[in-house]
Amino acid sequence: MEVVHKPLLSTQPLAEALISDFASVGHLYESNPLDEGDWSKRIKWLDETEDLRIERKALVTSLREYNLLHNPNEAVTESLNKLENPGTAVIVGGQQSGLFSGPLLVIYKAVSIIKAAEHASSELGRPVVPVFWIAGEDHDWDEVNHTFLLSSDLQISRIRVPREDEKRSPVSLTEVSKEEWDRVANELEQLLPGSEFKAGLMENLRQTFAESSTLSESFAKLLGTWFGKYGLILLDSADPALRRLEVPVFQTIITRNDELESAYFASADHIASLGGTPQADVAKGGANLFYIHEGDRLLLFKRDGRFTDRKGKVAFSEEELLSVLQSHPERFSNNVLTRPLMQDSLLPVLGSVLGAGEIAYWALTRRAFDQLGLKMPILLPRMSFTVIEGTLQKQMDKYDLTWEDVLDREVFREKRESWLALQDAVHLDARFDEIKTTFGDMYEPLIEQLGSIQNGLLKLGSANKDKIFDQIEYLRGRSKDALEKVNEVGLRHFERIELSLFPQNKPQERVYNIFYYLNRYGMNWIDDLMEIPYDIAGSHRVIYL
Repeated sequence: MEVVHKPLLSTQPLAEALISDFASVGHLYESNPLDEGDWSKRIKWLDETEDLRIERKALVTSLREYNLLHNPNEAVTESLNKLENPGTAVIVGGQQSGLFSGPLLVIYKAVSIIKAAEHASSELGRPVVPVFWIAGEDHDWDEVNHTFLLSSDLQISRIRVPREDEKRSPVSLTEVSKEEWDRVANELEQLLPGSEFKAGLMENLRQTFAESSTLSESFAKLLGTWFGKYGLILLDSADPALRRLEVPVFQTIITRNDELESAYFASADHIASLGGTPQADVAKGGANLFYIHEGDRLLLFKRDGRFTDRKGKVAFSEEELLSVLQSHPERFSNNVLTRPLMQDSLLPVLGSVLGAGEIAYWALTRRAFDQLGLKMPILLPRMSFTVIEGTLQKQMDKYDLTWEDVLDREVFREKRESWLALQDAVHLDARFDEIKTTFGDMYEPLIEQLGSIQNGLLKLGSANKDKIFDQIEYLRGRSKDALEKVNEVGLRHFERIELSLFPQNKPQERVYNIFYYLNRYGMNWIDDLMEIPYDIAGSHRVIYL
């Protein structure tokens, strides 16, 4: 395995500036991840503010119960034992619970969390443990119910779990039937090519599904299987036991909701004044809280002194909402703007591993942290990778293609067309252009002479010329099709290169699933990932296998 830095520019200027020009965005973020002094300041602040967070022992008790069910590894137990002791900090990052774990970026985020915790512990001489925050409270089923693999016939194949009802239920509360688990497992098995690892891989997956009733449970069990031995603690944000511990935080969010709303709006206006675009919706009157009513996760707003949803299905005074919170905390959940506050009220967060989009919308939250007497943690960009297998690299070498060539769609298209032109011994375009020019030069004078005989012949002759040109172009097209057919193997190589590295015009890590690589290389593939040196800047790297 060879790992090489290859720049892949982010579409989020704030995420780029966090690393490359922190001075320009320091007023939006609390700490510079590249400044060792800021790490020391953050750990000192955590030591001094233990009372601002949920009591450790109660938190760890809840996390023990959850991880015992889905992530029962001795290394996880050791991490939890450390977390129970004052002075232990965490590196946390999260993601929605996708089918078969979702796209590769989820795997890279887990790796980043673990490696960042190891790095911080070594640098600070303090115990720092990794925590993966499963966003099971999210309700966007269509975002998590599928995964993609590249089939042997170069089709980007989607495997999907449909949901019968139209309710916006949290993913962790949406059950998946045994029949659906069996169906998607069979689809995966059919798409994966034969390998020495396939039988064991599918057996473990089916066992995971047999023990899971929701996507979140299967997601947790898979992450536990792959990363439990590295001490990665799992947390489901929809866990009812955890929700009971969060009551005081929700209470603060409710009672100080107007102040938080003002903070979010002030941040959004500030970002806009700098020429940026806020990356999360800051709605007028938005409470930035969800309430689960009859299975629907409803976003709450403030209207006429009451908390209600857009359609008015529920409505509460502040006192009524606080009363329901005490008796039914499981009905409450955060949105993207209050989740960071909940995370840091629950855990002693030294750093939070985020994708570029997440870093951008966290810029909206610093004033909200200040309102609650909190400080934004160190934001750490997730490490980013593209995997290039040996066979694919040989094909790229054969056609003189670099990573940069494939990255630039126009350059890649030109390279493909140039290669195909070299296979054209007849020089089709030049010959057809020559024929059209010669024919036109001969036919135009005749048409003009025919016009002198009768005006109608001039129009008829021009139409006749156009039809002949159309036939020449038709033959040109058929000839090019034949040329591509003769060179089909090479063109499929170009197609495989493009689909492997940038499927759907996106980076590979945002589309494809890990099971292809586990099937090809076995569980050692994850161990090899863990051997890659940590990059605190999260810059993109290409892994050559």
